Amino acid sequence: MDDVSAPTGREPALTALDRADGSAPRALVLGATGYIGGRLVPRLLSAGYVVRVLARDPARAAAFPWGDRVEIVRGDATDAASVAEAVRDVDVLYYLVHSMSGGARFADNDRRAAQTVARAAVAASVDRIVYLGGLHPEGVTLSPHLRSRVEVGETFLDSGVPTIVLQAGVVIGSGSASFEMVRHLTEVLPYMPAPKWVRNRIQPIAVRDVLHYLLGAARLPRDVNQAVDIGGPDVLRYGQMMNGYAVEAGLRQRPIAALPVLTPRLASHWVNLVTPIPRSIARPLVESLQNECIVKDHAVDALIPPPAGGLTPYRTAVRMALGRVEADAIETSWQDAEVLGAPSDPLPNDPDWAGRVVFTDVRSARTHASPAALWAVIVGIGGENGWYSSPVLWAVRGWMDRLVGGIGLARGRRSKDRLAVGDALDFWRVEALEPGRMLRLRAEMKVPGLAWLELQASPDGDRGGSRYDQRAVFFPRGLAGRLYWLAVLPFHGFIFAGMARRITATAEAAATDPAAAAGPAEPARPAEPAEPSGPAGPPPAQP
Repeated sequence: MDDVSAPTGREPALTALDRADGSAPRALVLGATGYIGGRLVPRLLSAGYVVRVLARDPARAAAFPWGDRVEIVRGDATDAASVAEAVRDVDVLYYLVHSMSGGARFADNDRRAAQTVARAAVAASVDRIVYLGGLHPEGVTLSPHLRSRVEVGETFLDSGVPTIVLQAGVVIGSGSASFEMVRHLTEVLPYMPAPKWVRNRIQPIAVRDVLHYLLGAARLPRDVNQAVDIGGPDVLRYGQMMNGYAVEAGLRQRPIAALPVLTPRLASHWVNLVTPIPRSIARPLVESLQNECIVKDHAVDALIPPPAGGLTPYRTAVRMALGRVEADAIETSWQDAEVLGAPSDPLPNDPDWAGRVVFTDVRSARTHASPAALWAVIVGIGGENGWYSSPVLWAVRGWMDRLVGGIGLARGRRSKDRLAVGDALDFWRVEALEPGRMLRLRAEMKVPGLAWLELQASPDGDRGGSRYDQRAVFFPRGLAGRLYWLAVLPFHGFIFAGMARRITATAEAAATDPAAAAGPAEPARPAEPAEPSGPAGPPPAQP
């Protein structure tokens, strides 16, 4: 299994170097809630850094296991005021932000963010910027996303602040988008019709080795200002990566046919349908494979020596990642990334709904199960456990979302039995979580409006059982939003009423047979539903 303690940050070559006055250095991490950032922060803490993070949603950053050990500044990389506050008294700045799914204007957004951060770093006399860029060949036309990442690196290198740009290719680790794409393509398809880029050579790198280089970069002397390539020890064709995965997963090797007709756009649609990776993320991944991307030289070795045990071979990295998936111990995931176009504003308080068009569906049910038993079912919803009602209807809604480029239901959940604020849950994201009492999900599927689903468990007075309350809220956008709600309204009796019945029934069954909590069950007693409301003010307050 992937050893989460390697690297720990406590290795002598990676520990923090004290300031001249003997105090601990301060590190600022931009992108701390992402796949790499979420793993880097705890290792910086172990290495002896005082860590500050910049986050658009402080609650999401605080929900990480390290959330109470860091200073959190609200804001994003394009906001000069919040960046200026974040860089104050900082020694090393980690820039792990890039618009993987940033829409048509992603390059402008990347440019503006990099320029904002560079100016603030100069003004605050930051000692070093560390940027994780993309491995790319020279003298060829790069994809728009790779070209943007090169431009961001050049912005920092030209800023006057000593900068190290670590240029990495395909990152392999449990939960990485690249690993998940290889995994699902290999597992789902017994025969692989693939674009011609499956024959291109690439140099994957294990996520643990990326973390090693990131930690080592903070200790570089101030006269180092350059871009360097980083990669693992194996140079492979993409088809070899897929069959290397097959061997480690105990599968037959897949025959692969390279087809010249699959453009990056068509290939990203194909990846979107076959894997959990949405098209907005699949396309830049696919585009990055259009050219051979291998390490041009080993200049990094003179700056940051490789790990003591050597760089991780590709199949070893796959084996470690599979071990963590099997153990339900994925530290961070590509799912942690925000979805392009998904709403980020939280559900307004009920009084704030006054004067707005709001559709709601409110259901309640009572059960003999304890609040703790009921909560265990609520917090385990989604992913492999499903949604406790009309699986066919949920599957149809998921496929509809996939067909229009959404994320669908295939994204699942990072952990089988743990949730935190900011976690992805199929086509929802956890917006609020009060352990033992309330779970609120914000929709990230493509809908003409804003949608939330809130599930609550509470003691049921003197009955000795518990009460389940469920509320779906939809703020329609224009006529399309109103028509959408009317179109799905007939199905709510199956979906939402069924959820209330089966969630409470599963909680009751678990009280006598804990194994029954593993999935939906038939209702043991009827729910007591409230009728869904039409466009109006807020529904009755929930207990």
